[in-house]
Amino acid sequence: MTTALPGQPAAPSGASTPLHEGFGALPLTTLLDVPAPAKINLFLHVVGRRADGYHQLQTVFRFIDLCDRLDFDRTPDGDIGRDGDGVDGLPPAHDLVLRAAHALRQATGTRYGARIRYRKAIPAGGGLGGGSSDAATTLIALNRLWGTGLRRADLQRLALALGADVPVFVFGRAAFAQGVGEVLAPVALPPQVYWVLRPAVSVQTAAVFKAPDLTRDSESVKISVFADWQTQHSGLFGRNDLETVVCRQHPMVARLLAALHGAGLAARMTGSGSCVFAGFSDVRQARMQRNRIISKIHDLPDVVVTGNWLCQGLADHPLRTWVMD
Repeated sequence: MTTALPGQPAAPSGASTPLHEGFGALPLTTLLDVPAPAKINLFLHVVGRRADGYHQLQTVFRFIDLCDRLDFDRTPDGDIGRDGDGVDGLPPAHDLVLRAAHALRQATGTRYGARIRYRKAIPAGGGLGGGSSDAATTLIALNRLWGTGLRRADLQRLALALGADVPVFVFGRAAFAQGVGEVLAPVALPPQVYWVLRPAVSVQTAAVFKAPDLTRDSESVKISVFADWQTQHSGLFGRNDLETVVCRQHPMVARLLAALHGAGLAARMTGSGSCVFAGFSDVRQARMQRNRIISKIHDLPDVVVTGNWLCQGLADHPLRTWVMD
């Protein structure tokens, strides 16, 4: 059991250099312990489907302080590689971190390369965006380390080619998202602590979106409707349209959510799952509720929880100031 609180993710080594100082002089050759935060979807509505098969979504992304950590060494030879096995032996050609590095190098023509190491804390297949976040942190960190000087919009365009969730991590703020997730507007969110649980299930996102019973015609909402809800209500806005499909495909997720609802919590799945979360006004309340409920969850038949975190909701990505608008 890991607790990500208190406080925000620690600043990475090398972050003391002022933003964009000396892009010509390139004062940095190494960036260590650079954070890549997880995200949760406070709601997720599928509002349509495009002619090319992609689904049109509305969602609110929020970063939390459960973070992967990456190290970057600049090299002079243009070679890009990772040290270690990456994520569960993922082949380099499918590694989003390496793909992000190559995309930035190709887009800018820099002569530099990089050696990259990363340490995973965000579980794969949990709906927390770990791979997307790692890719975005790679774009941001290497843009700084290589002195390539791309602005936020340029990096977001590179990010979208890597995956629909990658642009929001470059955007750097809690965001109301539309389109396939790339049309982003900032939203103000109240301080929250989230109890995030991961059942022993890894969800294949493609299988969820292909499901015939997926709701694809939810009514669109305006950002102002969500903003008004935040000021006038407690609890969760809307729903996650993917949740019903995942609960049918993976009954353990349904049983975990039912247990949390039965204990009086407003709980929801994030993204395409399998992680679920409940929000609280402060860490004291979150710990109290977790201590009250966790033993009952562990006693549930056919439910195995492999991750259990208390996480602070973040207003901004910890690297937001590393990119110029």
